[in-house]
Amino acid sequence: MKARDIRDLSDNELQDRLKEKRDDLIAFRLQMATGSVENVRAARNARRDIARILTVIEERKTAAQEGNE
Repeated sequence: MKARDIRDLSDNELQDRLKEKRDDLIAFRLQMATGSVENVRAARNARRDIARILTVIEERKTAAQEGNE
């Protein structure tokens, strides 16, 4: 998922995607524990997507606060 794609999403969609990616990360960790991992880069990709989403959320909060001042 690219940052520009994330910026096009609404706040509700961002929250949904964040929950989805966190669930993916948990599922990956369960697969690691059972030894049935198909994609070993899934955790890295999920963590990066989570970071991108959180960054966009913070940018929006900061912009809203600056707009109110």
